Amino acid sequence: MYFDELDINDDILDGLDAMNFVECTPVQEKAIPAALEGRDLLASAQTGTGKTAAYLLPILELLSRGGYKENKVNALILVPTRELAQQVDMLLSGFSYYLNISWIAIYGGNDGVAFSQQQKALCTGSDIAIATPGRLLSILRTCDIDMSGVGFLVLDEADRMLDIGFYDDIMEILSHLPKERQTMMFSATFPTEVEKLSQKILRNPEKIKIAVSRPADGIDQGVYLLHESQKQPLLLNLFADPKRHGKSIVFLSSKQKVKELYHALRRLGVHAAQMHSDLEQAERSNVMLDFKNNKFDVLIATDIVARGIDIDDINTVINYDVPHQAEDYVHRVGRTARAGANGEAITLVTPRDKQRFDNIERFLKTKVRRLTLPEKVAAMEKPVDEKTTANRERRQGKGNPKRYGNKNRRKPAGKRNGNHPQNGVA
Repeated sequence: MYFDELDINDDILDGLDAMNFVECTPVQEKAIPAALEGRDLLASAQTGTGKTAAYLLPILELLSRGGYKENKVNALILVPTRELAQQVDMLLSGFSYYLNISWIAIYGGNDGVAFSQQQKALCTGSDIAIATPGRLLSILRTCDIDMSGVGFLVLDEADRMLDIGFYDDIMEILSHLPKERQTMMFSATFPTEVEKLSQKILRNPEKIKIAVSRPADGIDQGVYLLHESQKQPLLLNLFADPKRHGKSIVFLSSKQKVKELYHALRRLGVHAAQMHSDLEQAERSNVMLDFKNNKFDVLIATDIVARGIDIDDINTVINYDVPHQAEDYVHRVGRTARAGANGEAITLVTPRDKQRFDNIERFLKTKVRRLTLPEKVAAMEKPVDEKTTANRERRQGKGNPKRYGNKNRRKPAGKRNGNHPQNGVA
């Protein structure tokens, strides 16, 4: 479907044309008509599928038709991070270029002047507010803001917001909004917390499920089977390779591990920077700006960088820790091979992580190419035998539970020996 086939006005189409938006993505094709009908939405769509336009365009169209209150916030878009708020802000400026629509992006990491400007915009009324929950709550708690005009509410990357711990903040924000509104939830995954939240805030929603895409064809995926003690030496070996060039992102599972690896690599002469939630917003922005401008080549990060970050020239993604979910793997490796380029994705898998990576391969419907450890790294530990590891997991019940059973369900000692305690054998 093309955008000019949708029930949206010429001013929005002119903005789309200027941005070279011609054909709808699958999530846009399904979500926009339903949203224009006033339906609540529950959409499964990952980063990169065009979900931002899927909710911005119908909101802009419905607002442009008039009938909404002046001097009040009419649409509220909640996003998990400042970086995503900035991206939505940028897209909105393009989509609404030919419209008489006002908006404000509300997020932290700036000075008191910015806070006052955001506060004033909410008081005097902006048609659309894009906000991170924490910053919006700071304003709502300190000022008497009238949010009764909100007719549209969007929760973008709902799973990410709940992962960060914004559930209570979201519920408090909802207490300031009118019950009669159109609500749209977009989430890459649907854990229990997202399901519960959707049941509380959505009314007979239109459910849209866009299958999580596989990694792009331009990504050369590989995996090293190794022990934990070999990870850091391997990383140093990879970065010392003169054939390897360009930007790299190394993903770890926690901010503490990011800090430890960052300092270890810096001590060993690797020009790297770190990104995690303990950094102030201004620091995070500076890190990303320096990364874009090639002031360093290696970014050590948590999954805070896996979504909502747009840098097209990343050559290599390294999963230092195996992600917990297959969708997270897709998000991570999707940072490379963007805009039709080629890239490399390397995952370090220890025996402890093997079952988790097996699940990822089942999702990908392919076996990722096994890579050979460099000689010096391989000599540090006994080689990981993949077959032995798999067999051990089966014996311990880590495979298919229906086939292998629960490893905690063991027979009493007497029965394992063919005897019974009642027969005098304890």
